[in-house]
Amino acid sequence: MDKLSALIFDVDGTLADTERDGHRVAFNRAFGEAGLDWFWDEGRYGDLLRVTGGKERIRLYVSEDWPDLLEAADIDERIRALHAAKTRHYLSLLETGAIPLRPGVRRLLLEARAAGLRLAIATTTTPDNVTTLLRTTLGEDGVAWFEVIAAGDIVPAKKPASDIFDVALLGLGLPPTACLALEDSENGLRAALGAGVPTVVTTNGYTRGQDFTGAIAVLDGFGEPGAPVAVQAGTAPGSGYVDVESLVAWHRAAQSSR
Repeated sequence: MDKLSALIFDVDGTLADTERDGHRVAFNRAFGEAGLDWFWDEGRYGDLLRVTGGKERIRLYVSEDWPDLLEAADIDERIRALHAAKTRHYLSLLETGAIPLRPGVRRLLLEARAAGLRLAIATTTTPDNVTTLLRTTLGEDGVAWFEVIAAGDIVPAKKPASDIFDVALLGLGLPPTACLALEDSENGLRAALGAGVPTVVTTNGYTRGQDFTGAIAVLDGFGEPGAPVAVQAGTAPGSGYVDVESLVAWHRAAQSSR
């Protein structure tokens, strides 16, 4: 039985609630800057989250709302330009400190580091988005907390494909059974399980109600002392919030059930 050696975190929706008041806002600013009358309200954006990746999300929107645009010879270039502008606006939002970590995340990261657990990231968002979030929330050395940052277009297929987790595992040099993934969405869960990594899910407003079959536990967040989590599936953490002890226990249970 492999002991727990590393934690692999998703970013958007897991480390921070970036989607509604971060990425969505940045997309809308990019659309306005480009002279487009497109606007993604919270409901429409939630629907578009069924695909991962910003460029993929723009393409899905165009295919459903402006299908004739897909015939334009420069559509790929236009999508790339819109996404680049969106990233610029998103990074500006991060620099203002407008997007904090989810409650309990910083505490858990500190506990994990103190316990000798290795940290990694597996995400479909761009590398700049990841490193800027880590720097603005954890401090200048925040990026260095993570041994591996697998992000963006370094793989041909994004979540729910397992490719990005395969890259993270390769970087860590560990078997999937020695790791635990922390995700927030069904697509993320499928990607982690596809790579053989046992997974704990912490939901958010956009992902609550998705199918999390196969997760070790499904919770409404990480929680804090005095602010326990609500458990949607699986065993509750003994302390009432997600800590290293509960992660080790969930990982051990997953190993025993294999």
